[in-house]
Amino acid sequence: MRFKVTKKDKQTNARTGVLKTKHYAVRTPNFMPVATQGTVKTLSPFELKKIGVEIIVCNTYHLMIRPTSQVINKLGGLHRFMDWDRVILTDSGGFQAYSLADLRKVSDKGIEFASHLDGSKYFLSPEMALDIQRELGADIAMVLDFFTPYPSQFLDARLAMERTVNWAKRSISLKKKQLLFGIVQGATFKNLRRECTERLMELKFDGYGIGGLMIGEPPLVTNEIVAETTAALPENRIRYLMGAGYPEDILEAVAHGVDLFDCVLPTRNGRTGMAFTSQGKIIIKASTYARDKQPLDNKCRCYTCKNFSRAYLRHLFNAGEVLAGRLVTYHNIHFYMQLMQNIRKHIRNGTYQQFMRREIKKYNFR
Repeated sequence: MRFKVTKKDKQTNARTGVLKTKHYAVRTPNFMPVATQGTVKTLSPFELKKIGVEIIVCNTYHLMIRPTSQVINKLGGLHRFMDWDRVILTDSGGFQAYSLADLRKVSDKGIEFASHLDGSKYFLSPEMALDIQRELGADIAMVLDFFTPYPSQFLDARLAMERTVNWAKRSISLKKKQLLFGIVQGATFKNLRRECTERLMELKFDGYGIGGLMIGEPPLVTNEIVAETTAALPENRIRYLMGAGYPEDILEAVAHGVDLFDCVLPTRNGRTGMAFTSQGKIIIKASTYARDKQPLDNKCRCYTCKNFSRAYLRHLFNAGEVLAGRLVTYHNIHFYMQLMQNIRKHIRNGTYQQFMRREIKKYNFR
């Protein structure tokens, strides 16, 4: 086994663990900054490691189009290409079948995309998705999946779930050295989620993603589906809630036994001037910070908070300086790494439930 649970919380289903790969041993629960194009926007790999990032997620679809997986492979693989010596997980491209719905056609064979760059045609089958991820050299590959928007009709959700399971069967037969994760689908229908989970478990993946959530459904519904799914998944396999980024959602999902998370929120919001802080969100462009000498977060010890005032950061945004987005993004990623570190600490100490309730009351990030 490459994943080992090291501690279970007695009051919730939260757990800590270690995911071992040839590049690095990732402590869980953990958060993966999104490096869609082979870069976490505005930050260097050196900075990410200084902050404490252990694992990132890159995107198969985007790297397939530019610069292509063949080019990356010939240049030594994705780790060498982007100078990242820790863990890389690659998403299969299934999310782009949702986000680029106007530019794709889906059949049982796979997904045909019209490039968002120039309209040229690309076809992605479950087998091709794995071939590309193998060429990239990712530590963890995701199977190609398919899901429907929220809200979904039951029949549409069932057809998407069936397609996901069939694609997973085609994928598992091609598994080689990479860790391979299946993805549980079924929209917001608990019976479909249970069925999908049971059928994927028969294929014995290295880990399981929980997909098709965080797309507009109410948080209460998300929590119910996550709880239903994690309760059915095997304890000795890692669980990854795809696209979960709000700290409130992460804290709730950890209580249900989720181990991995990813989202663009800390970087995307950082570039537009929203900071995640221990007291909630700060929109640094607001005029109220024009003469504010305080750091973004008085409780934070990141580079940004130790050296720059809110007034300076606001000035940078108003002046259109690139450094503005870099500094707030740096802080945001640091905030997420500290959040995950505190989560692991409280699980180990047996105080996770109290910590979770206290933190959720403080936050209002939506």
